[in-house]
Amino acid sequence: MYITKQRAFPTIPNKNICVSIGSILAVQYFYEKLNFCDIFSNHKSKGLDLNSLVIDLLSYKLTDNFSIKEAGKWLNQKEILDTLNLERFHERVLYRTLELLGRNKEEILCDILDSLFSTYGFEETNINLDWTSIVLHGTKANLGKFGYSRDHGPDKLQITVGVSELADPINIPIGITVNKGNVLDLEHFSDTFNQVKSRLKKGSLIVFDKGANTKDNLNLILDAKMDYLTSMKLNSSDDKIIENFDLERAELIDSKKCIYGIKIVELSTIKYFYFSESLQKKQLEAKARTAMRKLQEEKEVQKAVITKKSSQKIQE
Repeated sequence: MYITKQRAFPTIPNKNICVSIGSILAVQYFYEKLNFCDIFSNHKSKGLDLNSLVIDLLSYKLTDNFSIKEAGKWLNQKEILDTLNLERFHERVLYRTLELLGRNKEEILCDILDSLFSTYGFEETNINLDWTSIVLHGTKANLGKFGYSRDHGPDKLQITVGVSELADPINIPIGITVNKGNVLDLEHFSDTFNQVKSRLKKGSLIVFDKGANTKDNLNLILDAKMDYLTSMKLNSSDDKIIENFDLERAELIDSKKCIYGIKIVELSTIKYFYFSESLQKKQLEAKARTAMRKLQEEKEVQKAVITKKSSQKIQE
C-alpha cells in the first residue's frame, strides 16, 4: 500500500491586492438599513461626499483599525477607491471629516439612536454603564487633563470616556460621552445616563460600579422610574452586618463555590451581602504572602544596616 502526500503549490509573489470585501458590504448594508445617509447628509460639507467618507472609515476600522494616517493610505489604494466609488484624496480630508463629526456628535448620536430603536424596537432596555480613561500622546487637546489613569500613564494627559450598552441578551453600545481627564466617575455619571435616559423604558435596570454610586446619581435613576444595581460603599452599620454574618442563617447561593448570601430590605433599597469561603481563603493566602514579603524586606534592610554599622566600626 502506497501513501502519497499532497504538496502545497509554491506561492509566486505578484501585484494583486486582496481586499476584505465582507466588512465593506456589512457597513454598506447596515448604513442603508438604518438610514444613515439621511442622518449624515444633514452635516454635509464641501468636497467629497460625507457618507462615502464615513462608510470608508467604518470599513477600515473593521478591517485594519490602525491610525487615521494609515487609514488614508489604505483607502487611497486603487482597488479600494474603485470598490467605494471614490476619487483619490489627501489624508487631511479624514481629519476634517472626524472634526465635523465631533462638532455635531450629540445630534448625530441622537439621530442614530432614533433610527436604531425605531428599526429594532427593543423589548428590554436594561443597560450597563462604565467609565474609563484614554491616554493622550499630545498636549493640544482642550479636554486633556491629568487624572487617575487606567492606562497606567499618570505622567500623560488623558480624557475620560463613558459608555452605555444595552445589557444581555442585546449587548450593543448605545451611547458614549467624553469628558476632561480629571473628571471622576461619580461626576461623569449624569452625562452618560442622561444621554440615553429618554430611550429607556420605565423599570429598566441600570448597572454600574461603586465609583459612581452617590445619592444624587441614585436619585437620578429613581426619578426616571428605573431600578439600579451597584456595589455599595460600606459604612459602619454595614461593617457590623459583615462582622456578625451567620452562615447558619444565610442562604446557600452556590454549593460548589460555597457562596452564602443574605438580603436586607429597606424603604427604597435592597442590600445583598455575600460570603465566599473560597474567596476568603484566597484573600487570606494573598495577605499572608504580602506579610511574608514585607517581613523579608525588613530583614534585608535590617541586615544591611547592621553590616554598614559593623563596617564603620572596623574603619574606626
